[in-house]
Amino acid sequence: MGISRRTVTIGLSALALTACSGGGGSVSRASPTKVKAVPNPAFDAWVASFKGRAAANGISQSTIDRAFRNVGYLPDVIQKDRNQTEFTRTLEDYIAIAASDERIRMGKSALSKHNGTLSAIESRYGVEKQVVTAVWGLESKYGTRRGDIPVISSLSTLAFDGRRGAFMEKQLMAALRILQRGDTTPENMLGSWAGAMGHTQFIPTSFEAYAVDFTGDGRRDIWSDNPADSLASTAAYLQRSGWKRGQPWGVEVRLPAGFSGPTGRGSKRSPDAWAASGVLDMKGNRVPNHGSAAILAPDGLSGPAFMVFNNFNVILRYNNAESYGIGVGHLSDRLDGKPPIQGNFAPDRYGMSIDDRKELQRRLNAKGYDVGEPDGVIGSKTEAAISDYQRSKGMAVTGQPSQALLNSLR
Repeated sequence: MGISRRTVTIGLSALALTACSGGGGSVSRASPTKVKAVPNPAFDAWVASFKGRAAANGISQSTIDRAFRNVGYLPDVIQKDRNQTEFTRTLEDYIAIAASDERIRMGKSALSKHNGTLSAIESRYGVEKQVVTAVWGLESKYGTRRGDIPVISSLSTLAFDGRRGAFMEKQLMAALRILQRGDTTPENMLGSWAGAMGHTQFIPTSFEAYAVDFTGDGRRDIWSDNPADSLASTAAYLQRSGWKRGQPWGVEVRLPAGFSGPTGRGSKRSPDAWAASGVLDMKGNRVPNHGSAAILAPDGLSGPAFMVFNNFNVILRYNNAESYGIGVGHLSDRLDGKPPIQGNFAPDRYGMSIDDRKELQRRLNAKGYDVGEPDGVIGSKTEAAISDYQRSKGMAVTGQPSQALLNSLR
């Protein structure tokens, strides 16, 4: 039935949101990090061997020399790869982060600032500018978190380590071809610990397949502060994956009483057929015919439900997690002036609604316990504030929200 109602389990390498700053947070997978290279003779030997393989695959000696001039073994990257902690968030929390007030404000500002470029990209590739901007927002928080780790060092470290050696060596070879083509320099080729690069976090092989030179300067420069090439590359990716301009990713719908399905992307019907089953939009109208559609009810049949079309599956080509697809789709809707999700999510495991949690965070802030912007997501900062408040009042220190705690703050 798509995503589990109660929880969405998200690997940190798989999604752009980690929910670890502010109330629940909005840090991308490309958040700023500082890693240090350490001596490793075995790594040096592996690099020497790889250089031979690179040369045999058509990489010039000058490219190899430039790329590996300052390469180093990065143990922090191995640690991140070994400890890709999976955190469990409800879909409600995920959407609260993906389409937070801050991310919507920043997105509208980005749309305004780059409207000319985004409109030109939309005209060329047929992908709405709000959608491209939403991907940008989730992948790097509009370019503010692109990653700062040298890609050649990170990919070399991961390929040497061997856990995903063949895949990482393939990415490393692609990165060298990118350098050989002249799209960027080794010094500018920075990214996340796993080698995702630029404003919209392309891995090297995806860059080779989809990146475009939108500015016409001869380079596909997704690392530049100018996001034009990155945004156009994202649009090209979506276009080639089958995006249909003018078709929504999905529409929030109201399920009739007694609805028993089917739900999930594997069960498609026309909007008219769904309407005959009592599935209507939130205003009680038939959903227009945008092609065959599936119903997703990730929070259970009593929670928010969505009729999703082909474009939803196209978003999943970018990141194959339904939570991500809903996040991008809903953020793009909010950037286009559409309303928040109207269906009601079930209370959390503490018996609290998201409005309860936001009120809790606002009241903690008012009393001097900094949780950042109230978003209703209980992250480490909120847990620390709750603990400090509980300690100050002589309560049992749990760091967990509750109705009793909220009442004590009122």
